[in-house]
Amino acid sequence: MSLSDVRSSTDERMGKSIESLKTSLGKIRTGRAHAGILDHVQVEYYGSPVPISQVANVSVMDARTLSVQVWEKTMAAAVDKAIRESDLGLNPIAMGDNIRVPMPALTEERRRDLTKVVRGEGEDTKVAVRNLRRDANDTLKKLLKDKEISEDDDRRAQDEIQKLTDRYVADIDKIIAQKEAEIMTV
Repeated sequence: MSLSDVRSSTDERMGKSIESLKTSLGKIRTGRAHAGILDHVQVEYYGSPVPISQVANVSVMDARTLSVQVWEKTMAAAVDKAIRESDLGLNPIAMGDNIRVPMPALTEERRRDLTKVVRGEGEDTKVAVRNLRRDANDTLKKLLKDKEISEDDDRRAQDEIQKLTDRYVADIDKIIAQKEAEIMTV
């Protein structure tokens, strides 16, 4: 494994950590309607659980309402039940094969709780990025020990990995700040 391989694989894995953070933050409900909120809700479809996106089209009607257009009329009740029983605290309104999902306004206390959850997600991602830095540095030490790279190369590569880590941690902080601002907006 060369120095560029170590750097590129670390960069790629840190990028995946950021994407994972964005995905998990997308599931955190704010006061506004967002089609991704229902992504993890599972519906019982002929005996097996599937995501809502595989049995219905989820779209945003307005700032506070989602529209779930079920493809099979027989699935409307199951989709309604799945949304109702999810941990999102939503109360859908069934209208034939179309289901409207109004987003209730968040209380100030709930907003503060959500910002704590967001910060926790951010901290978990930072830990993951730092673990990736540690793994990369361990790989560099192994390369140095096996005399595949020089001490100067090792030091330079560790500096690059640190700069990479700092950049990703700054990105995480930016993402968290944006999400907190979104949650605290009334």
